[in-house]
Amino acid sequence: MHHHQSVSIRQISQGRAEQVGFYRFLENENVSISELVKSLCDHCQQQVKGRHVLAVSDTSEVNLQSHSGRLKLEELGVVGNDRDVGFFIHPTLALDAGTGFPLGLSALQLWTRDPNRPTVKDRGGYQNLPIEEKESFKWLASAERSQHCLKTGGASLVTHIGDRESDLYEEWATVPDAFNHLLVRVRQDRRLLGQSKSLYGYLKSRWGIGFTTITIEYESRTQRMARDAKLLIRCAPVKIQRPEHLKELDYPPSIQLYAIEAVEQTTPKGQNPIHWRLLTTHTVESLEQALQILEWYKFRWRIERLFAQLKKTGLDLESTQLESGEAIQRLTVLALSVAIATLQMVEGRDEPQWPASITFTDEQQQYLKQIAPTVQGKTTKLQNPYPINSLAWATWIVARLGGWKGYQSQRPPGTATLTHGLKRFETMFFAWEIAQNRLMCTP
Repeated sequence: MHHHQSVSIRQISQGRAEQVGFYRFLENENVSISELVKSLCDHCQQQVKGRHVLAVSDTSEVNLQSHSGRLKLEELGVVGNDRDVGFFIHPTLALDAGTGFPLGLSALQLWTRDPNRPTVKDRGGYQNLPIEEKESFKWLASAERSQHCLKTGGASLVTHIGDRESDLYEEWATVPDAFNHLLVRVRQDRRLLGQSKSLYGYLKSRWGIGFTTITIEYESRTQRMARDAKLLIRCAPVKIQRPEHLKELDYPPSIQLYAIEAVEQTTPKGQNPIHWRLLTTHTVESLEQALQILEWYKFRWRIERLFAQLKKTGLDLESTQLESGEAIQRLTVLALSVAIATLQMVEGRDEPQWPASITFTDEQQQYLKQIAPTVQGKTTKLQNPYPINSLAWATWIVARLGGWKGYQSQRPPGTATLTHGLKRFETMFFAWEIAQNRLMCTP
């Protein structure tokens, strides 16, 4: 599945027997989803030793409404619109804090939402329920479940990063310790201890400590245009107060944090200005420290790319023809491992310090060495510039197989080119294995 870059069983199978084998594997009740997740996280664990890891969590839905007529609905629920059939995934993507390179998944949660559950309006006192009884507990669970992977793997420090939905007092009160930091985009204008103004007003009243320019990527969902945005930076230490609905629970009355505000100064017509308010447990007392926090938060977009690769712009998971909800969930875990590998290739195509072994087996690297001369040109400009056995070296070869011209002045190979190249590579590698008598073919 990895090198075919597809979740279509027909496409990744070499024949009818193999196709039936894939289906049986995915439909097998003895194949535990939790064991598949553990295998995924174990691979990540091998990559984190000695690193400061950014653990980026987010939620996405797998919408299967277009297949609802043939699915076993008792194994599924509804997604965000409370009508369409599907389920939710909440992965935690581990990134190297220095480069943003994806190291793997340190945690993964999958769940279904009961279509007959009461709405929030009908659930009287929902806000006062313990966090463990709410779906938002997923944020705390991600941090807890990542501990085994990251701590056992020898990470030196972890910063958990989330968007607005993860701005929970319960998380601020329970997750941070000497090993774990938090960095979250603010969702609500919190009350501050010892201040007459709430968080938003207090930040606005602070003097700016400097400016920075960041590159904003195009976003189709909000029609946000790509641009270089100049941001004014403010920061301040703050003590957020415990919300009233938590006063009867065992949470501290206030929590010491640092707040950063970044506001776009000149916005193109028709666009909403970039305006980030972030809270973190990291000390932020200078422009340099504030810029580091912003850089880490910008890496959060890596998980959006992971979701894109998993769905229509990549593996097209939601087009699967499987009929069982549990089988599709097993397929989702396997597809995530493929999406991670593709993301690693895209992010590591110009970074020679990452080894090819992150993505390719020893046998595949051996074959890459054999075909490397065939994809290089005669001129220096068309020679692979990267060290042998580096991920950048392997990605350069795969990109050439995918139709990339190889000139450094050309646009770097993207996901589509690498996907096409990987499909070609897999076919060639399979034939090479047969020639080496490493595979036994039966009629």
